[in-house]
Amino acid sequence: MYLREQKKLEERLRAVLRNLYQIEPENLVIEQPPEIKFGEYALPVAFELARKLRRAPRKIAEELVSALGSVEGFAGFEVAGAGYINARLDRGAAMQEIAASSELETSSEHLHSLVEHTSINPNKAAHVGHLRNAILGDTFVRLLRAAGQKVDVQNYIDNTGVQVADIVVGLMHLEGLSLSGVQALMARLSDAGERIDFYCWDLYARASQWYEADPSQKEARKKIRLDTLHAIEQGGNDAAQIGELISTAVLRRHLETMLRLDIEYDFLPRESEILRLHFWESAFEQLKAKGVLYFETDGKNKGCWVMKRGTGRTGNALRDEAVDDLEEPAASDGPDEDAKVIVRSNGTVTYVGKDIAYHLWKFGLLGRDFGYRRFFEYPDRECWISAESSEDDHPHFGEAQAIYNVIDSRQADPQANVIEALRGLGYSEQAAHYTHFSYEMVALTPRCALELGYEVSEEDQGRPYIEVSGRKGFGVKADDLIDKLIAATQQEVDERHPERDAGKREQIAKEIAVGALRYFMLKYTRNSVIAFDFKDALSFEGETGPYIQYAVVRTRSIFRKGETTPEQALADVAGVDAAPYLAGEDADSIWQLWLRAAKTSLLLEQCIATAEPAYLARHAFQLAQDFSNFYRRHHILTEGDPAKKKLLLATAAVAQRELIRSLSRLGISAPEVM
Repeated sequence: MYLREQKKLEERLRAVLRNLYQIEPENLVIEQPPEIKFGEYALPVAFELARKLRRAPRKIAEELVSALGSVEGFAGFEVAGAGYINARLDRGAAMQEIAASSELETSSEHLHSLVEHTSINPNKAAHVGHLRNAILGDTFVRLLRAAGQKVDVQNYIDNTGVQVADIVVGLMHLEGLSLSGVQALMARLSDAGERIDFYCWDLYARASQWYEADPSQKEARKKIRLDTLHAIEQGGNDAAQIGELISTAVLRRHLETMLRLDIEYDFLPRESEILRLHFWESAFEQLKAKGVLYFETDGKNKGCWVMKRGTGRTGNALRDEAVDDLEEPAASDGPDEDAKVIVRSNGTVTYVGKDIAYHLWKFGLLGRDFGYRRFFEYPDRECWISAESSEDDHPHFGEAQAIYNVIDSRQADPQANVIEALRGLGYSEQAAHYTHFSYEMVALTPRCALELGYEVSEEDQGRPYIEVSGRKGFGVKADDLIDKLIAATQQEVDERHPERDAGKREQIAKEIAVGALRYFMLKYTRNSVIAFDFKDALSFEGETGPYIQYAVVRTRSIFRKGETTPEQALADVAGVDAAPYLAGEDADSIWQLWLRAAKTSLLLEQCIATAEPAYLARHAFQLAQDFSNFYRRHHILTEGDPAKKKLLLATAAVAQRELIRSLSRLGISAPEVM
């Protein structure tokens, strides 16, 4: 309702500006007043027109208010301060619309979008940093789908990269295992109930340290690493088969880990198929034909195929605005030393080159496709993986209209170069719909590191956070983190609800723990470093997932004790003249809750436009706060005025509806009890 009325107000204001001043502004700003007593919308348009019309903003505002007249759904307009226009809704009518509305309103484009997220190297267990990527990506998928978009979810698997090579080196050179020895190892781990991704966690740290352990062997060991990498890329040898065995087994574990957080994927494109299906060759021909790549004959990049480096434009409006302010570098007669190398002088293709080919495929511009085979079963569907040939009845992926890549902020330069290549090829529309959904790292608070059993120096104990490092083996495995959160929650649930059976208590504990983890990862804006802490995440007070879930539990208690349902409460309020109960400052706690509930659609649009799920997380928390304020001020079940009681029950019902709806978009469920 709030979003629809805002658009109605905007249309009316545009008509007034045309009639009064013959002005057609490109953008009309409509703000939300800082306090509810000032109305539901604030219009600063008079300040924007003052310079153009050479008149005082307040005089312009008075003319606009007079011209706006009566607008359906609005109680009126007034001039405030030096020239603001405050718009007030008809609260009674608005409340009835909100109560009757069961669907989210949206004006987002109904695009076919492709979201790539998680993309963990399949060489060891997922860690806490990977969880931020996956939770951000999964939440954004939920937002896009709520807005009516068709969304494909992809998880890119670099199964031929250096991290997998390090595991193969560890198995063959540190453990002394052959292909059959690795197969036997995997069987032993499985029989013992031990996990391959945990085994590889430790092995990866050991292998990383082995390269540097003996200075006299450093070069020889680095050559072993490079030779192993080349063998994996080439295929058809023991190193490649070991890499395939390990990466596939670890990948399956990653999917099981993410499923614990209700995160699923549609397709798993792998680096190995990009290489073996010759995606790069097709892209290379396009890039040369369009002049995007050129062969450098001089300077440090002599003998390489290079391209002009991307400016940093990523499809993110705020980031791109900063790029527009940059000055063009001065022209030079010599070679462009800053050019991005795409094909090295030895003929090997860089990561960016392969990524360009992959993104041409994503947009349906490559002229080639993957083969597809079934890989992982979800309760209601299948996840497919790339292959050199296809199984029968396979779906088709790619040909997206918009792409969102959830990749950490350190990859801004490679992402910008892919966008630059798309523009150079003439695909400006696709480049404009390519968003690098960047985010900052996840670290640990010193307290959290100590709780996990790590040694923390006195110096590090004084820091706000400690960075994790997979190469050093310092960090939190995702499954260990989830297990610890569930265990901590289980103890609380067991104490509070001993009357419930063990299975139900276990399910409640899981819902609270997952909600706590997901909300903790989502409440920070993407450009914020997160210092993870168990105590902060699990708190039932403050801005946490459990606080919001508990607000829903309270609403359920109201309807259980009142022997009614939220649906019945919303139906009953239709016959109530609520206007008298929504007027005056004393009624603000009621109206504030209805107004906040009406803004869920607006928040959905804002999250998609800015690629920032934190706004919806904040909205859910504020809605829970508004409900708590309302709950403390009004005695719902003992209210003596029948009409007001219906209004209060309907207020609790609309709060429950929008809390559950918002939590669902965040990937968080609402347990029955807590």
